[in-house]
Amino acid sequence: MLANSIQLLTPRHWTDYELIDCGGFEKLERFGNVILIRPEPQAVWPKGLPESEWTKRHDIRFRGRSATSGEWIKKNLKLPDRWHVGYRNPEVAIKLRLALTSFKHVGVFPEQAVNWDYISDTVKSFSTGRPKVLNLFAYTGGASLIARAAGADVTHVDSIKQVVTWANENQELSELSDIRWVVEDALKFVKRELKRGNSYHGIILDPPAYGHGPKGEKWKLEDHIAEMMRDVVQLLDPHEHFLILNTYSLGFSSVIVENLIRAALPGAQQLETGELSLQATAGSKLPLGVFGKFRKMN
Repeated sequence: MLANSIQLLTPRHWTDYELIDCGGFEKLERFGNVILIRPEPQAVWPKGLPESEWTKRHDIRFRGRSATSGEWIKKNLKLPDRWHVGYRNPEVAIKLRLALTSFKHVGVFPEQAVNWDYISDTVKSFSTGRPKVLNLFAYTGGASLIARAAGADVTHVDSIKQVVTWANENQELSELSDIRWVVEDALKFVKRELKRGNSYHGIILDPPAYGHGPKGEKWKLEDHIAEMMRDVVQLLDPHEHFLILNTYSLGFSSVIVENLIRAALPGAQQLETGELSLQATAGSKLPLGVFGKFRKMN
């Protein structure tokens, strides 16, 4: 049986984040009390607000030098390169350190708060006292922190040591502890866990379109995701589990994600698929990836 309908979901609990406007291949967004202008390749429509409003309101603008790097231009040189934001939903609260990186990111993908809410709700609903959650391609750890704050025993896997260190800083900032940090290629880690006979109540995957492991392993989403899905579903606890697959790739649709999940686990229960978006205050919706998720409760 296929999923009933394709959903369009946007975060509901952000107070420290606001998408003010988007268009003209850019987005104007507030993180805490800092307003940024960043490139956004999917914002192909015209801006909702006049350019003068963008110029007046922003604090820092990213100017690209190449496809993968650039520089931040500050209106006021006293503005910090690092600052903190918080996220709170009815179940949990976390804090995150943000930073101006050379590749336009700041350390959080705000649309992922939709998945965070699903994680905390599911972990809190499990009958298992301290469910085990595996976060793959885990970046700076937003999902890991949410799962840990909800009471899970969390393993956080990313191939880049610097972002794992960043995630550990976020753990301390959120006054949490005991997340297991692993710097490793995600697919290799999963295969090792299968050999060890380990299992998890929750698995979170947010793979990049392209990436590299710590030993030069190459990841290409369309080449490796079917193998990854086939392996990770074997790690799921048979009695109680959830899985989230999130992709940000211009060539992927939620139908592809649904097919991947159905092929890997034909009996997946409560399957939901759709698209994540951010609703701009000025009116437009910004699409930011597709997801598939399912869960089985005792």
